[in-house]
Formats: sequence, structure tokens, C-alpha cells
Amino acid sequence: MPVAIAVGCTLYVCYWFLPHSEPLSYVVAGVANTIFPLFIFLTLLITFCKVDFHELRPHRWHLWISIIQLLLVSLCVAVVLLVGGDPHRRMTAEAVLTCVIAPCASAAPVVTGKLGGNLNTMTTFVLLSNVTSSLLIPAVFPILEPSAGVSFGQAFIVILQRVAVVLLLPLVLGYIVQHRMEATRRWVAARRDLAFYTWAISLTMTAGITMRNLLRSGVPASLLLAIALLSLAICWLQFGIGRLVGRHCGETVNTGQAMFQKNTGMAIWVAYMFLSPVASVGAGCYVLWQNVINSIEIWDKRKQSETK
Repeated sequence: MPVAIAVGCTLYVCYWFLPHSEPLSYVVAGVANTIFPLFIFLTLLITFCKVDFHELRPHRWHLWISIIQLLLVSLCVAVVLLVGGDPHRRMTAEAVLTCVIAPCASAAPVVTGKLGGNLNTMTTFVLLSNVTSSLLIPAVFPILEPSAGVSFGQAFIVILQRVAVVLLLPLVLGYIVQHRMEATRRWVAARRDLAFYTWAISLTMTAGITMRNLLRSGVPASLLLAIALLSLAICWLQFGIGRLVGRHCGETVNTGQAMFQKNTGMAIWVAYMFLSPVASVGAGCYVLWQNVINSIEIWDKRKQSETK
């Protein structure tokens, strides 16, 4: 994870200091805008191809985490609307929103397994979270950034089509592969690290896009620092809420990961596509904070295992 982030940041910084790189920037941006959602799509597809849909069962904590996410999204939307025309406050509030509205990360079951959690209920929530976010994003963003001459219904359909291709289509194709394409399913299952590599490439591009948005933002450093600190705060807040819910549902590990571990690649993409490049900085910082928390959790779990 640190290597992927470092590579993405380093590559873009090297490109930034290249002489006469402006004409090339349009080509690079076009390629990145095409490849980035493609690798998000592939990571989810590979994950869903390995899921045994017959073993997936709903759990009561799924409902509680989903309700809390809806409440947090509603609160963030209210804040964005309340700040009105103040551009800096609005971008800050939108950056926090992207860290909340994003679906649960496809890598969450992997981390959950390392922490001794329940893989079946975690995988079920990843599916549920992707469906929920696929509806939330097109429902919320037209309210925040209305287009001239375009109704809410038209904007909803347009955004839903784009988001569904990245989030819902992998789910449908994964189900088809599981039940109709046995040879393909076996090929994917035999390559255990395939999803990790596609996710690592997505993470590298996430870091590069974040660095690009930082260097090209044209906003004060104080605003970027505020967004970084708020993304840290919302990361810890969601982690704490998830763990608190887990104490009452008997799955503390699962609820903690489900609440805070986000698909930051998706968050950056939707922010860049439908809000503003500066708003995507929040999700870019969030990926750092959540990886720090995951590393601490795995280190603590390993330490506990060694002492037994």
C-alpha cells in the first residue's frame, strides 16, 4: 500500500516538472479518466467472481451501518447547502461528503479476514454498500451541483448510468461468471492476488490524481490542510461508530471495517467527475488515514497472536 501511494505521487511529480508538459497533459488526463474507472471495475469484478452468492446472508448490523451512513450523508449534504456560495467552505464540506458517501472497499473482506472477522457477512455488506452508493450518488449530487436546463430526474439518470457501470455491472457479471462460466470462475479463483494487483494499480492512480489535484488546485495551503485534517477526523469518527455498533451486534471487527474502510478510488472519481477536483483531495487523504488504521489493527492482531 505505501509503495503504490509513493509510486503514484512520485510519477506525477516527475511529470509535473517536465519541460513543455502542458500539451501532453490533455492526453494523459484523457487516458487516466478512461483507465481509472476501468481498474475500479476490474477490482470489483474479480472480487465478485470469487464470492459464493449462496453463502451470503443479511445481518442486523448491515441495517444499522447503512442507516448511520444515510444519516451522515444527509448531515453532510445539509452542511454543503448551508455554506452556500462560500467556495472554500463548500469545497471542504464536499470533500468530507465524498469520504462518507463512498461504498465499502472491495478490499475490506481481505483485511477483515486478517483481523479474524466474519468474511461472509463482510462480503454481503460490500455488495449491499455498492448498491446503496449507486443510488445515493446520483440522488445527492444533482442537488449539490444542479446543471442549467437539466432537471433532477435527468441528472439522476445520467449519473446513475455512469456509476452503475462501475459499481453494479461488476456485481451482475460476477454473478453470471459464478453460475454460467465455470472455466472463467476457476481461472479467476486460481489467481489469488489478481484483485490485489488491480487494486494496487487503482491506488497508484489514486495517489497520482490526488497529487495532480493538489498541485493544480490553486487554493490556499490552509484549505488543503483543513481538508486533510477533516478527512482524518471523519475516518476516525466512522471507525469509532462502526466499532460501537459492533459491540451491540457481536461483530466488532466487521462493523468497524464496514463503516470506515471506503472505496477511495470510487470517491475520488465521483468527486472529480461530479463535484470539483479539490473535493477529491479529501478522499485522497482518506486513503492514507484508513491504511494507517488498517496497519495498526493488523500489527496489534499479530502481536496478540504472538503472545498467546
